[in-house]
Amino acid sequence: MARGNTRQRIQDVALELFAEQGYEKTSLREIAERLDVTKAALYYHFKTKEDIIIGIFQDLTRPLDELIDWAGDQPRTLETKQEILRRYQKALLAAAPLFRFMHENQATVRDLSIGLTFKERFIALNRFVQEPEAPVKDKVRAVSAVFALHAGTFFMENIEGDPEEKQEAVLEVALDLIEQAEQA
Repeated sequence: MARGNTRQRIQDVALELFAEQGYEKTSLREIAERLDVTKAALYYHFKTKEDIIIGIFQDLTRPLDELIDWAGDQPRTLETKQEILRRYQKALLAAAPLFRFMHENQATVRDLSIGLTFKERFIALNRFVQEPEAPVKDKVRAVSAVFALHAGTFFMENIEGDPEEKQEAVLEVALDLIEQAEQA
């Protein structure tokens, strides 16, 4: 296995174990065993579990950082806000394992550096979809559009139906909310 692939494989296996048994209950030894490598080989790439999760977080949230940078250079139009929501949904879907981990390990995430970092990104993104001078109910609609994407990414799996159709419906609801917020 090539060195770059080893790092990615460690992250994938660690995320699986964190999801299966929780972050706190997963040891570096268990990660090494699942990978069939020595603990020393694991330490070569990551010294701690937090190093692993930070690496995963950085890799999977890069599209979110790129979206925030892009949004900052765009005009504050309905079309821009709709595009932000479309791109955000794609970023969420690509990073679904990480966000599932964050949801299932909320107490742990709050204590890790990634918790605060993600919160800052989320706040920054919300600033681009709502107008500072808008009435409160329209700000709620804008923020709800973003939350609809979260809910759709993680909770729609419990609703019967075609996964792609469900994601299209979630995006449609988010786009409707942002359009309503803009009409005021």
